[in-house]
Formats: sequence, structure tokens, C-alpha cells
Amino acid sequence: MLPRHHDAIVAVATAPGRGAVGIVRVSGRALEPLIEALCGRPLQPRQATYLPFLAADGSTLDQGLALHFPAPHSYTGESVLELQAHGGPVLLQLLLARCLEAAAQSDAKGRTRLRGLRLAGPGEFTERAFLNGKLDLAQAEAVSDLIEASTESAARSAGRSLSGEFSKQVNLLRERLVELRMLVEATLDFPEEEIDFLEKADARGRLDRVCAALDAVLDRARSGALLREGIKVVLAGQPNVGKSSLLNALAGAELAIVTPIPGTTRDKVSETIQIHGVPVHVIDTAGLRDPDESADEVERIGIARSWAEIAGADAVVFLRDLTRQGEAGYDAGDARIAQRWPQGLATSGRLVEVFNKADASSAAPQGDALVISARSGQGLEALRERLLQLAGWHAQPEGVFIARTRHVQALRRTREHLERAQALAAQRDGALDLLAEELRLAHDALGEITGAFTADDLLGEIFGRFCIGK
Repeated sequence: MLPRHHDAIVAVATAPGRGAVGIVRVSGRALEPLIEALCGRPLQPRQATYLPFLAADGSTLDQGLALHFPAPHSYTGESVLELQAHGGPVLLQLLLARCLEAAAQSDAKGRTRLRGLRLAGPGEFTERAFLNGKLDLAQAEAVSDLIEASTESAARSAGRSLSGEFSKQVNLLRERLVELRMLVEATLDFPEEEIDFLEKADARGRLDRVCAALDAVLDRARSGALLREGIKVVLAGQPNVGKSSLLNALAGAELAIVTPIPGTTRDKVSETIQIHGVPVHVIDTAGLRDPDESADEVERIGIARSWAEIAGADAVVFLRDLTRQGEAGYDAGDARIAQRWPQGLATSGRLVEVFNKADASSAAPQGDALVISARSGQGLEALRERLLQLAGWHAQPEGVFIARTRHVQALRRTREHLERAQALAAQRDGALDLLAEELRLAHDALGEITGAFTADDLLGEIFGRFCIGK
């Protein structure tokens, strides 16, 4: 632990603004002298006590509930004091200042009540919980994910991770890898018997079963990452093909202005919707056409921004007007757009071709393009399902746990090391020391998820994104 981790910390633990209740939280060692100064008497452990909160001159700042959680039975693993007062911002700042003041003062015996009490940084209470073994790193991240969840599914999945379900699966994989590593490394001292020994112990079979279990965890983690981060979908196409109407239809609200005048949308309009609990960030862009066709400088800027959004999208809905399509397929405007797609977009699976205005035409386009009507709602459900399929989402019968991009990346690195290990294990004369090293690297990659192997700079990156007081 770094020196700063030994300081006592204090912060307002409730959201900024006015509310019925506000909480000031202190975490540190030996809080009894501070409790005596603030509350005027000792507190029974883990029992809420209604009493006045005292100023330095003995007057009452407020009356509320005080709770003391002696170490190690607290959220942080240290002694924790929570003062639950009325939720006025000025009052909470007064209580915060009073905590710092009381800690710096001396008690009746001339001793400083709580040396080194300081304001907590973002996420520092949860960081203490991780460092003191109350939560592993995946659970600590789930605390933030639960607070920030934008959908019900995301909140439930974060709750599963916070309860330790994700960590349990990762730890089971690590335990199986430990057994396999012990088996392989034990044979390094007996090179003349290593092949027969490993075959009798079914080392290859064990490795294959670990890979299968890892694939199942990776599948659930990918879905969890989608629930947390969502997907960015850009609506692109010529002017007046119905992009704004489609945005309004998907959102169920009149968000974008819709008129028969080409070029109505000059800048992007964004909205986040839910599809089966997955956040989908839909962006309506300015109609794409040759900038030379427009004398409007604002529209030309909007077109340039449209192409920038397309380049960074997880999925692009290429919206086309069914009433403009002839037997040749693309009309001239659509053909020019198709020629300008960013490199690899058309072959990456991120492009979804959709024909709009099915209510005004009976034409049947070729290929697997979707046919919809933004006005009547025809085909919208099929479009929603296509977007989820493109993103790699599918419902998990056993439930999804929330995951972050770094978790998915760590699992993928684990899979790469295990694939190399499988290739080495398949060789009759394979280098056993290389096999052992690949298993070690896979084991370490899994440990990054729960924090068994974690650099301090990664901890700073993770907890620095938390809110202060949590």
C-alpha cells in the first residue's frame, strides 16, 4: 500500500445538490476520539443513534443519525463513521469542515484526535475496500457500474458482478489452470517420463475443458460489456430518405425535425434507446451528398461531420428510399455514397442496408436488405434485432454479469495463450517449458481481472472515474 492509503479520509457520500438526507463518511483507524468530539459520546457498533452533531463550541450543527462500523466489519475494512444529516449542501460542507477541524484538534490528554485526516479522492473508499480485501477488483468496478447503469438489465448485471458471480467464474478458471500448471511443471524434473505422465493425467483433455469453460465466460462477458457500454449506431443516407423519421420512430418521440425539404438536418441529433436492455446510441446525421451540390456552408459542415461519425460507428444503417430504386438497384446518389464508405466498412459486417418508405412502394429489393416504414413502424423490430445481432448480443439463459472492455481483453489474451498451449500440447516432442510458460501467462491474464496482478497506475485509472465519497 502507498503512504496515502494509511491516511484517514472524509467526504460527502451523497450526490451534490439538495435532498432529504445527506451523508458524511469517514474512514480510518481509531475513530473513537473523533466520534467523541462530533457526537459527544461513544457509539454502539453498527447501531444507528439519533443525536446532535456538535460544533467546536459545543453548539448543535444539526441533529441526525450516527453510525460507527469498527474495523474490520465495514465497507472499507477500516473503522467507518457515517453522519446522516439533512441534505442541504451548506450544512454538509459545515459537517465536513467540522470533521477536519475536530481531527486536527487535541483531546483532553493533548493528543491529536485523528492525525492526517484529509478529503477523499474519487473512489477512494472503494479503493480501500479493494486494498483491504473486502472486494476484488471486478467487484469494485461493479460498484461504479451499478451506480452508472443506464438500463434495468445493466443494473441487474452489475448487481451479479458485485455479488461476486463474475469473480467466481474467473477464480474457478484460475484454479483449474493452477492444477494444470502444477501437473505440467511437476514433469519438468522428469523429462524422460513427461509424455506418458501427461497422457495418463489427461493434460490435453483438461486443457480443452478449460478452454471450453473460458469461451462460456468470454461470451457472457461480451454481452455484459454491451450492457455497460452499449453500441453506437449512425443513420446515414441521402437527404430526405427518412433518417430523422427513423430516429423518431426508434426513440418513440419527436426528437428530430422532419420536413419534405432536403437538408433539414444540419448537425447530428443523438438519442439513447434500449433494445432488450442494451443501450443503443442512435445518431441521425446530415444527408450525404456531394458538397458541391449544396451552396449552404452549414450543410457542407454537417456532411463532413456525418462522415466523421460514420468512421467511428459500431454499426451504420445505410437508409435508402424504396420509391427511388429501379431495377438496377442503387440510384446515382446511393452509388456515390457506397463508393465513399470508410475502408473495410462494407466487409466488416457493420453496415446494415435498409430500405425505407415501404408504405409508399411495393418494390422488393434484392439481397438481405431490410424493408421498413418509419411512418407505419413496419420492419422496425427486425431492424432492432439485426442491430443486436450485429453487435454480438444474445440473451444468456444463466444471466449476464456486467463486464468492461479491459475484462474482455484480458479474457481474449487468456484465450490466445491457451490456444498456443493447445498447439504445444498436441506435439509429441513439444517443449514442455514453453507449454508451462503459456499456462503461466494465461493464469496471469486472468488475475488482472480480479486484481491478483495489478499495477498501481491501473488502480488510479479505475478508481479515478468513481464519484467522490464512494
